[in-house]
Amino acid sequence: MACVAVTWARPESTYTDKWDNINVDEILESNRLLKGYVDCLLGKGRCTPDGKALKETLPDALEHECVKCTGKQKSGADKVIRHLVNKRPDLWKELAVKYDPDNIYQAGYKDRIDAVKGSA
Repeated sequence: MACVAVTWARPESTYTDKWDNINVDEILESNRLLKGYVDCLLGKGRCTPDGKALKETLPDALEHECVKCTGKQKSGADKVIRHLVNKRPDLWKELAVKYDPDNIYQAGYKDRIDAVKGSA
């Protein structure tokens, strides 16, 4: 979600790149697929293996500004955030309530989030 605020420092290690080649556009263009991922992240539905990995990684990525994300993960996160903020604010809000209930990450990344509004 807020991985958009990326620190470009070289991390000591990165998250697995096992799912770096997932077609993010395909997921974002399919209401069924997107809803499945969101439901997984919210604990409302079953998780695919990649959804489970995302769910396990997301809190750490948010807390540490995606410093362990690969380049593809950073790019994908930017694309997902842009899509959710502009086209699915309902889902963005649900995810924010779960993963950022105190508005810590969104407040810290406000300029970046505002920058993607209207740039879907």
